[in-house]
Amino acid sequence: MNQPNKTARTAEARYGAYEILKRVEQGSYADRLLDAYLERNPGMDPRERGLLTELVYGVLRLRGRLDFALGCFSRQPLTRLEADALLLLRLGAYQLLELDRIPAHAAVHATVDLAHRLGKGRLAGLVNGTLRTLERERATIPWPKPDDLRAYLQHVCSLPNWLAKELLRQFPNRDSQALAEALAGPAPQALRVNTLKTSREALLAALAEAGHSARPCRFAAEGVIVEKRSPQPLPGDREGWYQVQDEASMLVAHLLEACPGDRVLDACAAPGGKTTHLAALTGNQASILAIDKHPQRVELIVKGAERLGCSGIEARCWDLTAPPDFLEPESFDRILVDAPCSGLGVLRRNPESRWSRRPADIRELAALQRQILDQVAPLLRPGGHLLYSVCTFTAAETDEVVGDFLARQPGFIAEDLRSLLPAGWLALTTDTGFVRTLPHRHDGMDAFFVARLRKS
Repeated sequence: MNQPNKTARTAEARYGAYEILKRVEQGSYADRLLDAYLERNPGMDPRERGLLTELVYGVLRLRGRLDFALGCFSRQPLTRLEADALLLLRLGAYQLLELDRIPAHAAVHATVDLAHRLGKGRLAGLVNGTLRTLERERATIPWPKPDDLRAYLQHVCSLPNWLAKELLRQFPNRDSQALAEALAGPAPQALRVNTLKTSREALLAALAEAGHSARPCRFAAEGVIVEKRSPQPLPGDREGWYQVQDEASMLVAHLLEACPGDRVLDACAAPGGKTTHLAALTGNQASILAIDKHPQRVELIVKGAERLGCSGIEARCWDLTAPPDFLEPESFDRILVDAPCSGLGVLRRNPESRWSRRPADIRELAALQRQILDQVAPLLRPGGHLLYSVCTFTAAETDEVVGDFLARQPGFIAEDLRSLLPAGWLALTTDTGFVRTLPHRHDGMDAFFVARLRKS
C-alpha cells in the first residue's frame, strides 16, 4: 500500500482509510487490512488510530445511508461517478453526518486536500461542491420514516434491498427495525478472559488501572465489555490474558459441555477462539482436534493456542466436504460444527459483507452446512453431543439445516436447551429449545444460532 513520502503523512487516518477502503472494493477484508496498516505504523497517534478505524468501519457499515444523502445533492447519478470520486465523497459525508467532533469545514477541507494528495486534483471541485452542498442542505434530506419500513431499512439502516426484504420476511416489523438499527451501529468490544492465566476480576482491575472503562458481560462468566478506551494499550495482550471474542461466541463452548478427558472435534475451527475456549474450560485436560480447510488459518489456531497457553490441541488441515478417512467412526465425545455461514449476524464486525453477500450465497452455504454435518455425524460416539452454531439469523441456515439433518439422521435428537441452561440464560432460548441471540434483544451481542444434538 503506497503512502505519501512525508513522514507526517505516513500514518494519517484519512489517507489510510481511503487506501484500505479502495482495496476492500477489490475484494480484500477490512479487518486484515486495518490490522496490517496499524502494525506498519506503530507510532501513529492514538487519536489518528481511532479515527482511521472509525472511518473504515463506519463508511462500510453506513454506505447505503451515505449514498442516499449524497444522491440528493450530486449533480450526476452516483452510479456514473468514477470509483475514486465516490469513495472520497463517502469519506467526507461520513465525517459530516456521523462525526460531530469534526467541524464541517475541517471535514470538507481534509477531503479536498486528500484528493490533491492522491494525485486526483481533477476531482477536487466535484468533491468540494458536493460536500459543501450536503453540509448546507443536510436538514432537507428526505430520510424515509419507519412507516415506509423497507425504504427505512435500506436508506437509514444501510441494508441492501435483498437483505431488507429478508429481515421483513423473517421478523415482525418492530423486530426488523430494531435489528437493522442495531446492525447499523458499531459492535461492542468484548474480551474473553483467559482463565488459564488470570481472572475476570484481575483483568477488570488492570483495565481500570490503564484508564479503560469496562464491565462484566451479562451472560458469559469470563466475558468483559470495554466500553471506553484510554490512549493506553489493553493490558495483558502479550501475556495472553484475553482473547477478543463476542459474548455470543463465548456461549458456544459452554453449550458443548466438554469435560476433562473428553475427545473433542472442532470441525471448522479457525481462527481458534472457540477451540482455545474449550481448552480453557476443560483446564487443558481435553484432547481437541481442530480442523480447518485453509493451511494459513490452521496456523492461526496454532499461534493462538501458544499465546493463550492452551495445550491438548492438534490442528490439522482438511476440507470437510470430503470424508475425513483418517478418523475412526464414533471416536469423539463432543463435536463442534461452527459452520461457514453468511455472517449476517456479525455485519457490524465485517461490514463489507453486507455489500458482497447475495441471496444465492445463503442457499449455497446452507448446502455446505448440511454436507459438513453429514461428514462429522458418524464420528460421534453414542450419547455424545454435536453442537451446531452459526453467526447468522436466516432460517435457511439455522432451523431448516437442523430440521433437515434430523430428518435424514434418525440416530440424532435435538436437545431442549431450556431445561439444561442456567435460569439467567433462558432469555436466549427459542420456543423450540435452541439458542438464538440478537443484538437488539440481548445486550448488544452478535446474532448467533446454536442447536445441540445428541446421538442416541
